Amino acid sequence: MTLIAVSFGSNINRESNIRTSVNQIRARYPQAIFSPVVKSEAVGFKGPYFLNLAASYQSNLDIQDVLSELHRIEDQLGRERSKDEMSSRTIDLDLLLYGDGIFYDQGFDVPRKEILDSAHVLKPLSDILPNMVHPVIGETLSALWDQTPIPKKALLTEAPLTL
Repeated sequence: MTLIAVSFGSNINRESNIRTSVNQIRARYPQAIFSPVVKSEAVGFKGPYFLNLAASYQSNLDIQDVLSELHRIEDQLGRERSKDEMSSRTIDLDLLLYGDGIFYDQGFDVPRKEILDSAHVLKPLSDILPNMVHPVIGETLSALWDQTPIPKKALLTEAPLTL
């Protein structure tokens, strides 16, 4: 079994899409742990705010099958894949961590680079896996969050969404 960490983000029909995607992960992985939901502004484009969270769970799937499973959920919720990565999303599910592996040389962005430069990814992840050591940086996720500049932290607020 391998520890999987996933980020969730939505700014189109936010609450419904977040709940549906969480319920799909929860149905497949009852032991999954979910962070509190945070609200963040759209970054890199003008658009409605996002709801974001992270989940972690154990899986026996290989990395490609985990990604396929996440893409299936996105597709079911109407995710449109475009070349413009900075756009509104019904749901965005990103594989952040696959155990302590580093998969850049295999064509995967894992560990996901957004962990280090996006507060809306790092905060929820550090909430559920504070003692997990980032495979590349070698520091715990809670230490990385503590080192995050205050302006980035100010972009986040707690969202009153119960999962």
